[in-house]
This record gives sequence, C-alpha cells and structure tokens, in this order.
Amino acid sequence: MQKLAINSDKAPDAVGPYSHCTEAGGFVFVSGQMPVKDGKIETEDIAQATRNCMQNIQYILEAAGSDLSKALKITIYLTDMNDFAEVNKAYGEFFDGDYPARVCCEVSGLPKNVNVEIDCIALK
Repeated sequence: MQKLAINSDKAPDAVGPYSHCTEAGGFVFVSGQMPVKDGKIETEDIAQATRNCMQNIQYILEAAGSDLSKALKITIYLTDMNDFAEVNKAYGEFFDGDYPARVCCEVSGLPKNVNVEIDCIALK
C-alpha cells in the first residue's frame, strides 16, 4: 500500500511539519483543522469557528478527490465543553442526515489558542 500526501491551496497552511491529509488504501486522513478563514483565526464566535474548520476540511477532501458525504469519522476538540450545543448545530449544517461516526472531547489547549479543532477520516 502506498501513501500519498495531499495539500489544498484553499485551506490554510499547516502550522507544523505535516500535510493537510494523507491518502492510503482508499481512505483519506485529514489533519486537525483550526478555525482559519482568509488567514484570520476565528475564536469569538464558536459557531463560525466550527464552520471555518469544517469548510477547511471540505477543501482538503476535495483536493483528495473526496467530500464530506464520504466522511467516516470526525473528531472535534473543544477547549470548553459548554460550547457543545453551538458547535453541534454548526457542524450539523454540513451533513444531510447520513452522519459519520464522531467523537467530541474537551482538551486543555489547542495550537494558536483556538477553541476548536476538527479532524476527519473519509473514503476516497
């Protein structure tokens, strides 16, 4: 099995030594995406921050020849679980009812002091 690293010119640059995603064996593994849009980090509005993360994942999946309808599992990392309801609502805007498996957990901190980060595993 061969691994292929893929980057999207629509998603924000990685903040470390990693690819936007890797593809192997018919699966796409998207690195955690922060709430960045047009080079700016969104932390004030958690719903918009969530949408920015999800849009970046969509851009990356498209670059890999996939999309969110093929998402198998998504992990959401929050710095405050009190944001869960708003995050859940914004996240749900990206699906038509055929939801992937999901984990949502609270963490003590995230890169660049963001309040949400989301990663994804999808089919090619």
